[in-house]
Amino acid sequence: MAKSLAQLKKQIAALERQADTIKQKETKDVVARIKEAIVFYDLTAEQLGLVGAKRPGRKPGAAKSGRKSAATGGKRASKVKYCDDAGNSWSGHGRRPKWFLDALASGKTAQDMTA
Repeated sequence: MAKSLAQLKKQIAALERQADTIKQKETKDVVARIKEAIVFYDLTAEQLGLVGAKRPGRKPGAAKSGRKSAATGGKRASKVKYCDDAGNSWSGHGRRPKWFLDALASGKTAQDMTA
């Protein structure tokens, strides 16, 4: 007997919830192992590349200015509203970036990522 579209969608939703639960547990286990290794090897944030790391899309020495730019159509850069430990950031305007959606899927809340 063939399943209806509604039955399949219900099954997909249940499987997605199950996958999210498994991913959250696995993430907690991975984070615990990483923290254990950091303590065991006495690693610093700099050694892990978390301090002083280049942020994607930024040029070294580039500073924001209050002047309007012809290149941006006279629009000023938005302030960062959300960011993560990997250096990703988002103003909260426009389409949600993949890193933000992935973080939400892993159990974080938007408030956890507030800059």
